[in-house]
Amino acid sequence: MNKIFPFVLLALLGVLSAPAAAPASRPNVIVIISDDHGWADYGFMGHPHIATPALDQLAARSITFTRGYSPVPLCRPSLATIATGLYPHQHRVTGNDPALPDAGVNAQTGRANPKYARYYNTIIENFRSRPNFVRDLTARGYRSFETGKWWEGDPVQTAGFTAAMTVGTGKGDRHGGAGLEIGRQGLAPITQFIEQSGARPWLVWYAPLLPHAPHTPPADLLAKYLKLAPTEPIARYWACVEWFDRTCGELFSYLDQKGLRENTIVLYTTDNGWIQNPDQANRFAPRSKQSPYEGGHRTPIMISWPGHIAPRMDRTQVASNIDLWPTLAALLKTPAPTNLPGLNLTDPIALAKRTTIHGEALAHNIADVDDPTRSLQHRWIIQGWSKLIVPDPRNLPTAQTELYDLQSDPWEKNNLAPQQPDRVRELRQQLDAWWTPSPAAK
Repeated sequence: MNKIFPFVLLALLGVLSAPAAAPASRPNVIVIISDDHGWADYGFMGHPHIATPALDQLAARSITFTRGYSPVPLCRPSLATIATGLYPHQHRVTGNDPALPDAGVNAQTGRANPKYARYYNTIIENFRSRPNFVRDLTARGYRSFETGKWWEGDPVQTAGFTAAMTVGTGKGDRHGGAGLEIGRQGLAPITQFIEQSGARPWLVWYAPLLPHAPHTPPADLLAKYLKLAPTEPIARYWACVEWFDRTCGELFSYLDQKGLRENTIVLYTTDNGWIQNPDQANRFAPRSKQSPYEGGHRTPIMISWPGHIAPRMDRTQVASNIDLWPTLAALLKTPAPTNLPGLNLTDPIALAKRTTIHGEALAHNIADVDDPTRSLQHRWIIQGWSKLIVPDPRNLPTAQTELYDLQSDPWEKNNLAPQQPDRVRELRQQLDAWWTPSPAAK
């Protein structure tokens, strides 16, 4: 735990150098992002074994959309979407790592070689050059603290955080570095940051490496789920889901003890989905992460602010991670960029007008950092309960278009496209109107 002290010192320096405190009435903000978390793997979503009492309670105190979606089923572009409110093809962070020009060079380790710096820096610059809600709130007097998963270099420099656990200097910081200790090694950095913020409003980015692999849960949780799960790899994943929930419970208890919960907005989502491979620990099954199916994209989305937002459980309306910044801006009564494609999830009129949501699935590695959508694999559209998945003809020339009725077939087992060509044609036209990739990306 000694590793946290440099970041605590950084937070303290932020207080000492900060301008005059803002009015205490402005609400604090916590953005909670679970990592590689299946959409059905919560108590309130009906899982028969996984216990998530803290998130169940949050759902009961929130506007909860059980049909929420990440527009992309991969962590780095998903996190960039949450921060910027843009689709991956707009913010141009479309994969986790760049493909490098030399065969046999691993993209995850090549970042340490100055020869390849341009490939990594181009992706980070794509993110840094777009507005994001962190920089916006910091400019409005908020103190802000990054913890957990983070890909885009130094969070202070690239996103505008006033303090961060992730250093972002390159070595060991591929997707969070020391920030990945949060949750797995307690919440002390967050509680110390909050206590040092004084009267200033604060923003906390809590994106722990949970239930993400390695699935190494506490012994008591592993023992519990070994008795319930069909295989040990599944038991380990289930235990890590409850471990994540346990950390959320600790965070909420701290807010309650300090009298902060009533003045804190909590946003919850997941970066992407997960279906555990039953035979291989720390591995996902097909139609899960990185795929265009519900197992890759779907997530509950929750917005909570006690006394200001009336809780309700919405099991029909679709929501998206592109909506988080517009929603937060509306709650804080601050302007958001006019080009954001999302909407305010607390606005029933805006929700009633929404007829579709969209998303895209791209390869893990970005084939060409100068043409980021070159790695496109699928686009998808959901209208009502209909979902159309369209493969990209350049990268998946033999793949077939798929159509599903999510109401009767939530796990997408019955492809209706051959039987419903008119519906396919209708949805395809709407999908192309949303975004048609340029010829260079096909």
